[in-house]
Formats: sequence, structure tokens, C-alpha cells
Amino acid sequence: MDSQSMPEQAATPAPVSTNPGKPGWGKAALGQFSTPDRVAFIYKVYGWMCFGLTISALISLWVASTPSVAQAIFGNIMIFYGLLILELIAVFSLAAMVHKISSSASAIIFVLYSALNGLTLSIIFFAYQLGSIEEIFFLAAGIFGAMSLYGFFTKRDLTTIGRLATMALLGLVIAMIINLFIMNDVYTFALACIGIVVFVILTAYDTQKLKWLYELGRTEGSDGEKKEAINGALILYLDFINLFLDLLLVFGKRK
Repeated sequence: MDSQSMPEQAATPAPVSTNPGKPGWGKAALGQFSTPDRVAFIYKVYGWMCFGLTISALISLWVASTPSVAQAIFGNIMIFYGLLILELIAVFSLAAMVHKISSSASAIIFVLYSALNGLTLSIIFFAYQLGSIEEIFFLAAGIFGAMSLYGFFTKRDLTTIGRLATMALLGLVIAMIINLFIMNDVYTFALACIGIVVFVILTAYDTQKLKWLYELGRTEGSDGEKKEAINGALILYLDFINLFLDLLLVFGKRK
């Protein structure tokens, strides 16, 4: 049979994927971030972060100005450590389940964590002068803002230094647990100094990560971006709070 008389086979179009899959870190984290949707995502992240900080601050002030509540929390070591355990459960639950639960559930856990953290953070008002707390807060805000801007606009890939800071953080946590038993003031001061450096680096790294979180959220359906915005807010909230507390330990004026 003449090959020219054979019917031509129609070309089969390549399937179009509706799910782009998990984005690669480097390209997404270093990419441009100028479209309205991406900018709106950043506003959501910092909006949630500021909301969480506001909840923590208001509750801390309320506890500090209500002796009966303060006595109930700090007068019973079981209650205080129970609150700390609940905080850990909340933050690890959100980090572990952020891709499995709804954005509403993520928001509830984030608000709960912020409230619990406010209860325990109120202890600083009994240990430090109010004016010193205010000064250190604005110092922490300035450092955090500067490093966030650097992390957002830099074209340098912060993956390596960010991962080193993360490993240093794990070592810092272990050292802090050990220090709970020895209670050495010099050791505490040294750990706080190291903590400042670690959280300064993590602030820039985690801010750069927001670009990746945005791309990741787009792959998780209509609810994904909101969940990743809350996830990013939690990460930056932790960076700021820990930077603030370490600065307070080093430079704060005690009562």
C-alpha cells in the first residue's frame, strides 16, 4: 500500500497540568515580587503578624495590670509551665498541619498561640522597667524591619546562611534547656547574644522565604494562599518575639 494513501494520524496534544506542583526554592525565593496578587500576599503576612503581636501585647498588659491573674499564673509553677506546653503544642501543630487544615483552623491556632504567648510574656513587666521594655521593643522593631527589607530585596540566595542559623538555633535551644538546670547568669547572657545574631539572620532568611510560600500557596487551592500567609506570619512572629526577648536580656534595665 502506498504510504501517501495512509491516513495521517492526528497529533495528540500534551496534557496540561492544572497543578504546577511544589515550587523549587531558589527560583521562587529569588524571583520578582511585583504583581498585585503577590504584594497582597505580603500585606496579608505582615497583617497577620501585627495582629498576633497586638493580641500578645494587650494580653500581657492586662495580666501585668491584674494582680489576681498574675498571681494565678506565676504563683503556681504548674500553671506557668502548663501554658508553655500549650504554646509549644499550638505552634508545632500549626507548623505540622498547615497544609492539611483549613485557613480558618490555621487562623484559630495562630490567635490561640498569640494569646497564650501574651500570658507568659507578661512576666517581663515584673522583671524589667517599663521604659526599658518600650526602648527595646522599638530597637527590635528597627532591626527586624531592616533585616526584613534586606531579605525581601536582596538578590543573594540566603539558603546556606539561613540553614546554618537554623542549626545554630537548635543548638541554642538545647543550651537553653541545660541552662534551666544550672541557672548561670553569664551563660544566659552569652546565649542571648548568640540568639540576637541567629534571629537577625533568620529574619532576613524567613522574609526571603515568603516569596516561596506565596508560590507554594498557589498550588494548594483557593485556601492555600491564606494558609501560607498565616504560616509566614507565625514564622516572622517567632523571629521578632525571640529577637526582642534576647535584646531585652542583654540591654534591658531590670527593676
